Amino acid sequence: MAILVCGGAGYIGSHTVRQLLEAGEEVVIADNLSTGHRAALSPAVKFYECDIRDKDVLKKIFAENKIEAVFHFAAYIEAGESVIKPLKYFNNNVYGMQVLLEAMTECGVDKIIFSSSAAVYGEPERIPIDEGDKTFPTNPYGETKLIMETIMRWVGAAHGVRYVSLRYFNASGAIEDGSIGEDHHPETHLIPLILQVPLGKRDHITIFGTDYPTPDGTCIRDYIHVVDLASAHLCALNYLRGGGESNHFNLGSGSGFSVKQIIDAAQKVTGQKIKTELGDRRAGDPARLVASGDKARKILAWAPRFDDVEKIIATAWNWHRTHPKGYDD
Repeated sequence: MAILVCGGAGYIGSHTVRQLLEAGEEVVIADNLSTGHRAALSPAVKFYECDIRDKDVLKKIFAENKIEAVFHFAAYIEAGESVIKPLKYFNNNVYGMQVLLEAMTECGVDKIIFSSSAAVYGEPERIPIDEGDKTFPTNPYGETKLIMETIMRWVGAAHGVRYVSLRYFNASGAIEDGSIGEDHHPETHLIPLILQVPLGKRDHITIFGTDYPTPDGTCIRDYIHVVDLASAHLCALNYLRGGGESNHFNLGSGSGFSVKQIIDAAQKVTGQKIKTELGDRRAGDPARLVASGDKARKILAWAPRFDDVEKIIATAWNWHRTHPKGYDD
C-alpha cells in the first residue's frame, strides 16, 4: 500500500516525503508545481504532475496505485494575498479539497492527513492557544482551512473517511543535510527574509511594530522545525492505522520568540551583523501567537526534536547559504 502526497514537491511536503521513505513507506506524489519544485522530488517516488481539482486524474492515480492514505499539502498559503485574491484561495483550497474527497470516497480510500493552519483561530483569546479555543479566521486563507476541516468532518460522518487535521504554527528550518529547504516566490516568512540580509539579497530587515505588549515590544511567534512537522504526519498516520478517530491537533513548540530575538539568533548563527529598520505595525498582526502542543504529544506520541531557535535557524542557514537562489542553483 502507498501514501499519496498531494503537494509533495513543496516545502513541508518534500520534507515529509523524505521521512516517509526513510520509514520504508511507498510514496506517490501529485503536484502541479505551481509553488513546488521538481528538484525537491526524490527519484525513488512515482510522480504525477497534475492538479488535484482534476478528479479524472486523481481517480487514475488511485486506480494505478494501491493508496492507503492521503497526505494533503496542496493549498495556497499566503494570508496577505488571500485578502486581495480570495476567489483564488477558495477555488484552489476549498474546491480542491472537495474534488479530492470525492475521488477518495469513489475509490474507497478512507484516511487523510491534512495540512491545516493556526490561521483558523484568528485573533487568539488566550495564550497558549488550545485546540478547543474559538475558531474565527481573520483572512480568506484561514477561512479556507477551516472550511476544509468542516468538509472533512461531514464527509467523514457520511462516508467513513477518517482524518487528522494538523494546525501548524510557524514552519521553519530545513533538513539537516541541506539537500532540500524553503524556497518561496515571493518569500514572506520571517527567518528566510532575515537570512537574505547576510546573503546580500536585501539591505535590511524591517521590524513591523515595536510597541506591542511583549517584553521587547515586537511580535512573538511559535516556530516549529519543518522536520518536526513532518514527523507529526507520520505519527498521525500511525494513529489512524491504529484505529484513531478523526481529530485535530496544534503543532507548535509551546514557547515563542520575538522578532528581535529571531534577528539576534540569526546574527549569532551567521556571524554577521543584520541591519534592521523600524516600520509601522501591520494590520491584523496579533502580539503573540503560541500553541499548546500538549494534545499532539499525548495522543499522537509526537515529540519535537528541535527546541532551540538557534538550531532551527542554523539548519535554515545551511540550506540558504548553499542554495542562495533556492532550487535554481
